[in-house]
Amino acid sequence: MSTRTETPTARPAVAGVKGARILIVESRYYAEIADALIEGAEREIGKSGAVSERIVVPGAFEIPGAIALAADHYDGFVALGCVIRGETTHYDYVCGESARGLMDLSVRERLSIGYGIVTVDTMEQAKARAFTNRGDKGGDAAHACLAMVALSRRWRNA
Repeated sequence: MSTRTETPTARPAVAGVKGARILIVESRYYAEIADALIEGAEREIGKSGAVSERIVVPGAFEIPGAIALAADHYDGFVALGCVIRGETTHYDYVCGESARGLMDLSVRERLSIGYGIVTVDTMEQAKARAFTNRGDKGGDAAHACLAMVALSRRWRNA
């Protein structure tokens, strides 16, 4: 069980996403982690010239459903949340099914989705991944979303 301190990833600028509408779908189950993920995602989206809206869902399990409901209204999506392992198998189901649901939407519906659901064993690991001065996984997820929006625009306009 590692509690290493993560360092933010250097991200190249994403061209071709100015004005893109991005929906951030956030699970606030762990508010401190959610706030850090949001901070990183919004900063990354703002740097690109895209615009974002934010909705809150009860937990990570509900994120794919919310994205499916909004699919026709946005250029891309950023899925943000945190799941911390407990004493039961609930963690395995929530992590696996939310990831599978997002991948299914990405491939089947051709949606641009950045995956920022932090799945960890401890709160310290969550902080190491979420805080913007450490892992900044919210920023990473937004960057991934923007990169996929740029690809989508490139091929749609070809």
